[in-house]
Amino acid sequence: MFGKALHRRRHRRWSTAAVAALAMVAALVATVTTGPTSASAATGSAVTSVASGRCLDVAGNKTTDGTGINIYDCDSSKANQAWTFTSAGELRVYDSPKCLDVAHNSTTAGAVVQIWTCNGATNQKWKINSDGTITGVQSGLCLDVVGAKTENSTLVQMWTCNGQNNQQWRTTAGDTQPPTVPGNPRVSNLLCDSVTFAWNASTDNTGVTFYDVYHDGQLMKSVSGTTLSTSLTVVPGVTWGLYVNARDAAGNVSQASSTVPITAPQCQVDTQAPSAPGSLAGTVSGTTVALTWSASTDNIGVKYYDIYRGSTKAGTVTANGTTPPATAFTDSGLTANTTYAYYVVARDAQANTSTHSNTVTVKTGAACGSPVCAVTQIGTDTDIPWGLATLPDGTILYTRRDAHDIVHLNPATGAKTTVGTVPNVDNTDGEGGLTGLAIASSFATDHWLYIMHTSPTDNRIVRIKLENDKLTLSSEQVLLSGILRNKFHDGGRLRFGPDGKLYASTGDAQNGDNAQNRNSLNGKILRLNTDGTVPSDNPFGTYVWSYGHRNPQGLAFDSQGRLWEQEFGNSVMDETNLITKGGNYGWPACEGTSGTCGTAGYIAPKHTYTTADGSCSGIAVVRDVLYVACERGTRMYREVISGTELTNVQIYFNGTYGRLRTVEPAPDGGLWLTTSTTGDKDSIPNNSNEKLFHVALG
Repeated sequence: MFGKALHRRRHRRWSTAAVAALAMVAALVATVTTGPTSASAATGSAVTSVASGRCLDVAGNKTTDGTGINIYDCDSSKANQAWTFTSAGELRVYDSPKCLDVAHNSTTAGAVVQIWTCNGATNQKWKINSDGTITGVQSGLCLDVVGAKTENSTLVQMWTCNGQNNQQWRTTAGDTQPPTVPGNPRVSNLLCDSVTFAWNASTDNTGVTFYDVYHDGQLMKSVSGTTLSTSLTVVPGVTWGLYVNARDAAGNVSQASSTVPITAPQCQVDTQAPSAPGSLAGTVSGTTVALTWSASTDNIGVKYYDIYRGSTKAGTVTANGTTPPATAFTDSGLTANTTYAYYVVARDAQANTSTHSNTVTVKTGAACGSPVCAVTQIGTDTDIPWGLATLPDGTILYTRRDAHDIVHLNPATGAKTTVGTVPNVDNTDGEGGLTGLAIASSFATDHWLYIMHTSPTDNRIVRIKLENDKLTLSSEQVLLSGILRNKFHDGGRLRFGPDGKLYASTGDAQNGDNAQNRNSLNGKILRLNTDGTVPSDNPFGTYVWSYGHRNPQGLAFDSQGRLWEQEFGNSVMDETNLITKGGNYGWPACEGTSGTCGTAGYIAPKHTYTTADGSCSGIAVVRDVLYVACERGTRMYREVISGTELTNVQIYFNGTYGRLRTVEPAPDGGLWLTTSTTGDKDSIPNNSNEKLFHVALG
């Protein structure tokens, strides 16, 4: 598709100025010159209709104001087909210069398109979008080949955008060199609700157009390429890691700056504790206890309820923005025929804690009568367990993301052995490192481990043999390289399908245009043969199986061989998707069900989660029930697959074990579950305190 447009997102992502400047990111990048020139000199780039393969053309090669626009056979020597996209959002032709212009300032479908002397008017401003459309800033209508015809001399007009290929355009021009990393990020004037963030300028072969400011993988703001500091809104008492990327006019994105951690102070001192929760009551179903209580009050607001089982914290219920925390909690996986005592305390945002509620005592039943039964800790680690695979003998292998090695764990005994360090792995000071791990059904005879990791230059998929409980490093084969990397949005999950093919989830590398570009490996679900070749039945003749993804990390197949995917949103919604061959899942135009997700051609998610309740990474399917492990939400969802929908959604382990990263089927019909509680955004090895569990299912 034509060019690399900026993320066309909701208003919370872009300021008005940034939205008006979306077109700056098109691939039509050239220096605009002034002064007279011959109409036979071609100094811009061709704009080609996807439907016909013919070029956007000034009729008759004329330079007179009011000359119409049509499509015609492409000729690289013709100046009337050489277009330059300027930083002002103009499409210029000739060096006189003349601009692509909507006649009479019309905003009505069917309006005539012409050339006119450039004058800066809104009817001469355009946006080049990542789906290949070109829209008028003034009208929002699409540049359209009349009647969807493909013949020479067919006129071009403005028309309501409809997704047809007579409204899609591409260019052969391109700048592929990203800017350098912004330097010396720093903060000043940190207040309870704002901070000033500054950095040193990046350099680029054509010039930096935008800087994108993030915290922890979430875009906060975009500013112009001449801006080197900006004020940000922050949340009192919350710790964030700020960083910045540079972007040029072609949409190339730099690697991220280093991270600056901040913790905003509280806006006011609060020493008043909430009132005690009241009327705590509990009911038992097998080995599951359901608790309810009455809400506490507070002078500012209750932020958390902590639920204690004896002297052990069994879980935490958290407020979601201005919505107070729920007054119910389910404690699962308990021991049969055992008496438990519970109480609840309330906390506010400044850690003032109430006295505890009344204590309620309950006794579990003789057997598990609920979907989730006993939870057994099978191991601990000082690094982040990320990818996990079960070997034919029932033991497991898992990757340690920041330490770059693979551990063999016997869940029955807790015995651990490091089988080796994967070569050429590099961290990103964020989410990159040693991630995905999978084995094929042929592992018992071929001994291949399939691994996804970040290298110093890219993300890649390799395979290495595991022989005599050691990695045979000399056997390493790089199956697929060139998947763009960045601090965050690196994807990383691997999963073999029932078809014997290897599926991989890749992030957009913090550039949403990658997700819609089918020639890019990023923002995709990829499918490859075990030897790294492209399967002959892939939809586009490439590795791409589906596209339009932001940062997918969970992959799982159900009993019908259908692929489910879990994906991080930006700041509104995370989503679970049922993946369709060749499907477009809408990023960056939409997030979950917000934005333009209802647009024809975008596939809607099967379930969404607020980012506060979600930020889910791994998924597993057992007996056609989907289990979802969530980090920020500190919980596991259980969702029944019914036809093509997810039903009977239940929450387990809400705050019990902290942030959950990976969930995988265990050979006994249960689950393996791992935590990701500390050190998961800094790439520092061995600074975590993580646990691995076995979850028995009813």
